[in-house]
Amino acid sequence: MNNTPKVKVGIVAVSRDCFPESLSVSRRQALVEAYKSKYDEADIYECPVCIVESEIHMVQALEDIKNAGCNSLCVYLGNFGPEISETLLAKHFDGPKMFVAAAEETQENLVGGRGDAYCGMLNASYNLKLRNIKAYIPEYPVGTASECADMIHEFLPIARAVIGLSKLKIISFGPRPLNFMACNAPIQQLFNLGVEIEENSELDLFESFNKHAGDERIPSVVEDMAKELGAGNKKPEILEKLAQYELTLLDWVEEHKGYREYVAIAGKCWPAFQTQFGFVPCYVNSRLTGMGIPVSCEVDIYGALSEFIGTCVSEDIVTLLDINNSVPADMYKESIEGKYAYTHQDTFMGFHCGNTNAKKLSACEMKNQMIMARSLPEEVTNGTLEGDIVPGEITFFRLQSTADCKIRAYIAHGEVLPVATRSFGAIGVFAISEMGRFYRHVLIEKNYPHHGAVAFGHHGKALYEVFKLVGVPVDEINFNQPKGMMYPTENPFA
Repeated sequence: MNNTPKVKVGIVAVSRDCFPESLSVSRRQALVEAYKSKYDEADIYECPVCIVESEIHMVQALEDIKNAGCNSLCVYLGNFGPEISETLLAKHFDGPKMFVAAAEETQENLVGGRGDAYCGMLNASYNLKLRNIKAYIPEYPVGTASECADMIHEFLPIARAVIGLSKLKIISFGPRPLNFMACNAPIQQLFNLGVEIEENSELDLFESFNKHAGDERIPSVVEDMAKELGAGNKKPEILEKLAQYELTLLDWVEEHKGYREYVAIAGKCWPAFQTQFGFVPCYVNSRLTGMGIPVSCEVDIYGALSEFIGTCVSEDIVTLLDINNSVPADMYKESIEGKYAYTHQDTFMGFHCGNTNAKKLSACEMKNQMIMARSLPEEVTNGTLEGDIVPGEITFFRLQSTADCKIRAYIAHGEVLPVATRSFGAIGVFAISEMGRFYRHVLIEKNYPHHGAVAFGHHGKALYEVFKLVGVPVDEINFNQPKGMMYPTENPFA
């Protein structure tokens, strides 16, 4: 299943009628050539119909990029630009949009060849605000053809996430488990984001699972699971049931996504799941996430939402982890201190029972879920995937609704350290600069739940812009602030 959008950006050059139109034409052509020389030309479409100088031109350009299949827009100020027509173009385009502007080329041509797009961008931004239009404007939006090509390329993951959210359905099964109020949040903000949700009973899922008994596709799924697990296939007797469950979820997605194009799942995993289904769903959840269909644990709807955003931005597998336990002092002293530039409070362990995809584990084994097996028969707790998470750069983040229906988010860059965890589950030793302060003054102070989404690589720049575009107030996009930059609630005398 293709579960994230393919972005195609329509590049429309604009020109103010008292400036040379030729500037916008030649600069647009140079921009397109620069993009094609550096990136995939299938990402963009050059609108050749007109240079937008008037409202009539705006309508013509809008029709052209729609017919070309563009789902994102780049308004390119080749010169000062017509503030009304260019912002009307953004208003009437149904999809994410960005504004960039051309830098002057040479001191030898600052009379007839001066475009003043540096000034025009100010007027564009003013008019966007007047019309209440949200558009992406890069940090420094004025550049050469090559620099503007880079800006458009950086826009792709942002656009991918915004488009994806507008066509997403989250499918959930069951209420949040007892004592997991932290995963319970109002769904109003989903609708504000343009996301649909289908909430189902666990009984509906159980009925569908039973109807998949004996499905002729089960043996091939079992074979694929055994191949993926390799030597880590420690519970081969459970694979047939897991395959049956995987097919149940995949068929449910196809039958229930309706008019939406993309899907994420918030699944129930305990306490009655094991005794009725006869296994835990962790490994299947990990496999679906590997297919690009994020699945959160414990019916964490905003966790599933966050995972989907991370999938769109990174175009890679994501995971959802508990911000779980501190790193023991002896482990820090033996394996981290003096080797990495992190204090003890910068470190913690990210863990979940076994929902992290095998491709993101250094090694993996199919086991039983140890925590659940403390109170349940071991044979019904099989199906979890254990292993240390691969070391490397990560982004820890979450988009969340508060209990009183406000939207907020956090983003933190960090890394998984190449340190053996000596523990169980899908787990890693994480390090985030100034994590101790971030933990206290963002995660605790802002009442975030224990689940955080993990994207592999540093994707904070794109995530920040996504959150802004979908309506998170900028003062509610939190990050791990460096030393010397105090949080509002931080005690200056501490």
